[in-house]
Amino acid sequence: MMLLNLWLIPFLARLCLVVMFPFSGYDKIAHWDEAMDQARSAPLPGAHAMLVAAIMLEIGAPFCIIFDWHDRLAAFLLAGFCVITAILYHPFWKFPDFWSKDGAGRSHFWDFLKNFGLTGGLLLVVIGGFPLPAQYAASHPLGDMPYTAPPQP
Repeated sequence: MMLLNLWLIPFLARLCLVVMFPFSGYDKIAHWDEAMDQARSAPLPGAHAMLVAAIMLEIGAPFCIIFDWHDRLAAFLLAGFCVITAILYHPFWKFPDFWSKDGAGRSHFWDFLKNFGLTGGLLLVVIGGFPLPAQYAASHPLGDMPYTAPPQP
């Protein structure tokens, strides 16, 4: 049970949080021309440099987060990436039909919200906190999250 409390659950949580990013980075490499077209669609200069930086961040930061190596910095950078990506590449508000079933903005709306959901999870890595032992969490299912170590028996 100790392995589950101290290593396995936090490892799996971090893995689930960032598993999509290396695949996204690889997809940008595998489909370079399409990724470059998307990077150029942003109102910022330097599409090539932005794309290379995005690939490096999407492939490198998740490993830092999973294996606790400069994880807070990696999570902070990846959270910023998610916010910038949401605003620049998923501007659902520019589509008047974003609520309609076939509206182009509908998928942008959900991608925008997913990016901010990821941002929230990544910011939890940034602020840290005491990892809750699974046994404590299970015995207090309706309790608030403690911001200090739970009492030791």
